Amino acid sequence: MLINLTSRIPFPRPLVYATFRDCLVDLVPYIPSVKNIEIKSRQNKPDHIESINEWRGKGEIPGLLKPWIKEDLLTWTEYNIWKEGTFSLEWRIQTHAFTEAVQWAGINHFIDKEGTTLIESQGQLKIDPKGLKNIPPLMRSQAAQVAEKYLAKQVEPNLSLMSEGVRQYLSKQTRQ
Repeated sequence: MLINLTSRIPFPRPLVYATFRDCLVDLVPYIPSVKNIEIKSRQNKPDHIESINEWRGKGEIPGLLKPWIKEDLLTWTEYNIWKEGTFSLEWRIQTHAFTEAVQWAGINHFIDKEGTTLIESQGQLKIDPKGLKNIPPLMRSQAAQVAEKYLAKQVEPNLSLMSEGVRQYLSKQTRQ
């Protein structure tokens, strides 16, 4: 499943980019679908920054999946490569549920648009039914479809909420 979203934040690109990269934990109160974010590691390299973050989300687990996954579907680890020279973020998500089955990666481009920032998010989500080892074989295909639809339904609103959270956060910071 392809994921494409564009959002606009009315602040300059360097500030928006740095806020996404450096203030992630401070953004949690502005993102209603997220319980918390823990920074696991951050390494400054000569031409980029690598970070690993663990996210804990909020939400309802689809009924078909509840017997096998509990809250794991709402927890994931995000692996990021921030390239300030191109104002881009390459990301890969490793879910804590169905880890062997889920492939999820993409790129965000932060584009200067007349003093505001346009964020173009592109990614791909795939769930391989064969990787759903803890689900009975006859139900794997259906479970993969349910999980993929569930995750896909969460992605676009969550990306929008994230951008809105950055806008609110920066609005508050500039008033202080």
